[in-house]
Amino acid sequence: MDSKERIAKALQLATDTKVFEMGQGVSSMAPAVFKDCFPGRKAVVVAGVNTWPVLGEKVYSLFLSAGIETQKYIIDKKEFHAEWKYVEMVDCLLDGNFQKAKEIEDSTDYVEPDAGKAFRPACDSYYVAVSVGSGVINDLCKLSSHHHSQSYLTLPTAASVDGYSSFGASISYQNSKQTFSCPAPLAIIADIDVIAAAPKKMTAAGYADLAAKIPAGAEWMIADLMGTEPIVPEAWHVLQDVIDQQLSNPEGTAKGDPQAVADLFEGLTLSGIAMQAARSSRPASCCDHLFSHILDMTHYRYNGELQSHGFQVAIGTLTMCAVFDEFFKMDLSQLDVDACVAAWPSLEQEQERALGIFKDFPAPKLGYTEITKKYNDAATVREQLTKVKENWPEFKEKLRAQVYPFTRMQALMKAAGAPSDPSDLGLTREQLRDMFPKVQLMRFRFNILDLAKRGGFYDSLVAAVFARGGAWEI
Repeated sequence: MDSKERIAKALQLATDTKVFEMGQGVSSMAPAVFKDCFPGRKAVVVAGVNTWPVLGEKVYSLFLSAGIETQKYIIDKKEFHAEWKYVEMVDCLLDGNFQKAKEIEDSTDYVEPDAGKAFRPACDSYYVAVSVGSGVINDLCKLSSHHHSQSYLTLPTAASVDGYSSFGASISYQNSKQTFSCPAPLAIIADIDVIAAAPKKMTAAGYADLAAKIPAGAEWMIADLMGTEPIVPEAWHVLQDVIDQQLSNPEGTAKGDPQAVADLFEGLTLSGIAMQAARSSRPASCCDHLFSHILDMTHYRYNGELQSHGFQVAIGTLTMCAVFDEFFKMDLSQLDVDACVAAWPSLEQEQERALGIFKDFPAPKLGYTEITKKYNDAATVREQLTKVKENWPEFKEKLRAQVYPFTRMQALMKAAGAPSDPSDLGLTREQLRDMFPKVQLMRFRFNILDLAKRGGFYDSLVAAVFARGGAWEI
């Protein structure tokens, strides 16, 4: 099955995206696609200072030449995250209130409103967003379009994330990185001439984001066995059946080879469509992404610069591959389930532990909220551990077939130009180790660390990653 066949098959599974055009020079199709998808509507091209000269200006001119009523908005900030401030800014753009949008962008004392009050009734007088840029701009346009009960068109300028086609937008709100439920774009136009020419660091970030689906897939397998989030076969196969192939040319990706970048972008898009099919980000992320969320929420910088989502995820992905390497050395067929259940803490004890771990975090109640959602009573823990014990040899081999060993993943990251050691982000291994308690608690999603807590081997598992001879030896 070639790329066109895979894309056509994936679009049949997509719940939101109906048009995906990928190829060299396809950005010229944007006005025609817009007219087909949004007949009679007016457009606002949303770009950044970097993406406007790369593609935004061209798209704006094409729309005007095609007779589409079009406005433009260029975000002045050279560096910004997907924060609620910018969501409200785009909300104002779609309302047609460009002055207020600019006031919000420039505000130095912005106060977040109630997110629930951002929704508007559907209306054909709204502008339709034409997102031209990064995953951040795409997420802003995605959530704001949802607030207006409409979809949008996105033209990515880099193969940097899988969020272009994903269900949901990852936005910082109330000091917490949250995934807000919202549909993916109706149409995606990926001009490989533009995407292959993107800064190499952005393409490397996309490679790392795609590679994260390897350990994330294994954690979904664990959640499936535990009965907390069953695998959705369609969402699993659309990406996992081809991901090895799409990660197989990191050197070409690093060089900006058009075919290698096209393969990478296809993989990222399939990842997003998998999320559409699952109506969840479960197919694409687990602990690997949570390290990045911690860095985002603490406004981490290295050499004065915010680090890209993909670069942060690279270290999270490598770390989880290392965790699985140590996990596979264990024999859980010998697990003492009775002892584990007897030692299992109460919900109140877990809530108290979470409050202690997050007490100095920007979102001090985050762990408390999430552990309350995913806590299981002792009877359920007994069932879960019994499943693992009884299925261990076979289940371990299935997991081993899914996860790349740390050394293989590290070599791929290096070849693609992505970070391959915490120091590449200015992080010490001690800092990375100290993130683990938050990673385990900060999301309701069942992960391998939750299993380790239930099985009483969490401390030894984490310690082994940083011990002498471990992947991140301290």
